[in-house]
Amino acid sequence: MTALDNHTFLRALLRQRLDYTPVWIMRQAGRYLPEYRATRARAGSFLDLCRNPELACEVTLQPLDRFPLDAAILFSDILTIPDAMGLGLYFTEGEGPRFERPIRAAADVQRLAVPDMEDELSYVMDTVGLVRRELAGRVPLIGFAGSPWTLAVYMIEGGGTKSFARSKALLFDHPELMHVLLTKLAAAVTDYLDAQVARGAQALMIFDTWGGVLTPRDYQAFSLDYMTRIVAGLTREAEGRQVPVILFTKGGGRWLDRMAESGCDALGVDWTQNLADARRLVNDRVALQGNLDPGILYASPARIREEVGRVLASYGQGSGHIFNLGHGIHPDVEPDHVAALVDAVHTLSPAFHEATAPDTSHPTGEK
Repeated sequence: MTALDNHTFLRALLRQRLDYTPVWIMRQAGRYLPEYRATRARAGSFLDLCRNPELACEVTLQPLDRFPLDAAILFSDILTIPDAMGLGLYFTEGEGPRFERPIRAAADVQRLAVPDMEDELSYVMDTVGLVRRELAGRVPLIGFAGSPWTLAVYMIEGGGTKSFARSKALLFDHPELMHVLLTKLAAAVTDYLDAQVARGAQALMIFDTWGGVLTPRDYQAFSLDYMTRIVAGLTREAEGRQVPVILFTKGGGRWLDRMAESGCDALGVDWTQNLADARRLVNDRVALQGNLDPGILYASPARIREEVGRVLASYGQGSGHIFNLGHGIHPDVEPDHVAALVDAVHTLSPAFHEATAPDTSHPTGEK
């Protein structure tokens, strides 16, 4: 196998035998790359970039042209679904995403409709198809969506938040209305991810950015139950291969055992959880993805290499590990430090995979 073997990432998600640990990086197409900044300037704005399939494809491929990563992830935004529901997404410099028409009353929830993925969100689907074509089998393509709870928080708060005041008030005072909203969002996310698979996505990831702010009881009821519903409703086979699903709850390390029962194939783990502990919690029922502290990329290449080795050792021997950061890469990281990270994973990880006879199965349906 090589670092660009199209099977490696998918096989790792299915916990099959490998020669090395695959690596990709959350937000790998982004502001830390000068070529991304140039393309975004051509687009005019972040949203214009997301809505232009040719340019979105270009930035999806940019990190793969620099680094021998083992997967591509669609360049888009998790808030495309609420935008298509009519909330009016926009971005302000230094403040992040905002909605012109956030949810403020029960009537706002009732009028929401699941978008037509090939109509209101055709630009996302066109990007998926274009990226898959341009990849030409180099590496697999990951499609993604935000979790219903995470989308609901943005929709209710009107943007980012530190207090979660409006969303928690709705959860506690009107839980039945919150469930109505989450049910609609779960249906939309299921359709959205299925549409991405139909256009060529080969693996899927659900980002639960705000699940970690909930109590254990509320996490189960208002976040995990809806992600489990999505996983159960997804198309899990396409092009003669399994379509693996990754769940990632930031700050959710204490619930990994519950998450492993969702029907997913892999769990993302942030840097606050030891991978050895995470592996014990899930008892090798699912693969694990992560979990290098993104801040290490400010350190020297030598120090980055040491930390890569530590993360690999914390997972231990065997397959079922996808190397990643514990969250997204910071925008002011030096690209050379990313190169050091990827090289360290590919050179150090073979020692953690037992030498065995080649596995001649073709789980991806590609030979």
